[in-house]
Amino acid sequence: MSEYILNLLPVNEEEKKEFETIAPDAVHVYAGRRTVTPEQLERATVLMGWPRAKDLKSASNLKWFQTMWAGTDEYEGPGVLPDGVVMTSSSGSNSLSVAEHMLASLLALCRRLPTYRDSQRAHRWEDEGNMKTIFGSTVLVVGAGNIGSAFAGMCQSLGAATIGLKRTVKGPVAGFDQVYTLDKLDELLPQADVVALSLPHSPQTAGLMSEARIARMKDDAILINSGRGSVLDQDALVRAMEGGKLWGAALDVTEPEPLPEDSPLWDIPNLLLTPHVAGGMRLEITRRTCIEMAQENLRRYLAGEPLNNRVR
Repeated sequence: MSEYILNLLPVNEEEKKEFETIAPDAVHVYAGRRTVTPEQLERATVLMGWPRAKDLKSASNLKWFQTMWAGTDEYEGPGVLPDGVVMTSSSGSNSLSVAEHMLASLLALCRRLPTYRDSQRAHRWEDEGNMKTIFGSTVLVVGAGNIGSAFAGMCQSLGAATIGLKRTVKGPVAGFDQVYTLDKLDELLPQADVVALSLPHSPQTAGLMSEARIARMKDDAILINSGRGSVLDQDALVRAMEGGKLWGAALDVTEPEPLPEDSPLWDIPNLLLTPHVAGGMRLEITRRTCIEMAQENLRRYLAGEPLNNRVR
């Protein structure tokens, strides 16, 4: 029986030909997240892309699912995927995009650009005083995966010392001068000039950056969150920053999303908010890398080789 490959990735015509060359004996069907039908999902043995989790109940013949994103938590609930389905992610596809966004946010805060933008809109010419530099600073990245590694490397190139934290440490990680396990977080927080959170949502990471841990940070440190909003206690951050703690913060993710209009986060002067736009398919290099990852895994799948970025 030939494979029925249901492709929901943002492919162009040339890329469709590339997929069909890799699997010439398969049935290739292309659809969108909102246009895919229950019949297509039922026939699919291979699924690629970003389907709605609620639609996967129809995928009774599915054997392998390649997601379009690094995060897979929306598909990991009980009963979302049929038993025995192999799931792989596109972890690493948007590392450059998210890391550049983190660096841009960090530089903006160091140079007080959000404040100067506010002054521009108010037609106010005013020197806001001292600034910060990345050079000579200590950057602590909580989540030393693909994104954290890319961001740390950028900070290294600007003269920072970089420390990474991850669940398990098996050796050096690119971009980091030092790498430790997450249980070193409390010890390292008081040393960091920048704390960057780049963690997925999980029971272990939810609430990790608590009020007590924010209190352990330097009074003039900068906090960045580009992973998941659930990792950070936002109410505690508001209280700390209203009390004069931290030089600034940049959040690309919040809990919930969209951020409610009455959230106090909107009104913190030295807090930079962006609506979860650091990653996604906003850069062509991200889209193409995602396609190439899926194509490589398809080759591996058909050859019976281990798949990259296997989640389950």
